Amino acid sequence: MRQPVLAGNWKMHKTVAEAVGLVGELRASLDATPVSREVIVAPPFTTLAAVAQALRGSGIQVAGQTMHFEKEGAFTGEISPAILKDAGASHVILGHSERRQLFGETDDGVGKKARAAFDHGLTPIVCIGETLAEREAGRMFEVIERQLERGLRALTPDEAAVAIVAYEPVWAIGTGKTATPAQAQEVHAFVRKRVSASHGEPVAAALRILYGGSVKPDNIDGLMAESDIDGALVGGACLKSESFLRIVRFN
Repeated sequence: MRQPVLAGNWKMHKTVAEAVGLVGELRASLDATPVSREVIVAPPFTTLAAVAQALRGSGIQVAGQTMHFEKEGAFTGEISPAILKDAGASHVILGHSERRQLFGETDDGVGKKARAAFDHGLTPIVCIGETLAEREAGRMFEVIERQLERGLRALTPDEAAVAIVAYEPVWAIGTGKTATPAQAQEVHAFVRKRVSASHGEPVAAALRILYGGSVKPDNIDGLMAESDIDGALVGGACLKSESFLRIVRFN
């Protein structure tokens, strides 16, 4: 059985005080009533160390929202995997659709970052997903296969089995639109089939594939009922403890 993963991507929200307050609420609830699920929060860089400190000893893990692939260097404004690890991160989100669309990240760049993440002891959460235009043009699987292949090709089978893939259709990010459970399941099953071909069936069986795209308390149960959906990468609904905890405690 694949352990479900519920990850909250805070994006550009929360001061240090607000961040520590939010994870304090999450920790208190999950310490009181634990769940057999992997829970991850991805705060902004400026709050990451304080969040990691507040969560030390808890079951909640911390992720960076992106990173550079180099260990260090003259890259103004960037954060390296070594710095993320030092700040307390165990995971890092790579290739989020907002990073691809707004900041020019490429498939090959995401692959280099995934390799660097493992080299520095971080687990990558590799994001893939098509735009509405690509879906309507019938190019959905072509786009997803390309992003997946380039994102994972530098990883060994053992590493690919530990990595996390997040399918987030671009047309559902922050729009209020959500893929139906059947639409999401179709893509997740395709991803597992492609990973089986590239890295082997045991890797595909172990790989956790998350759905991301306007995940909310009122749609998480239906999504998680699908056989190939192993969790969620949550946006806006993770910014309040009540809604994120309901997602973490899906039925």
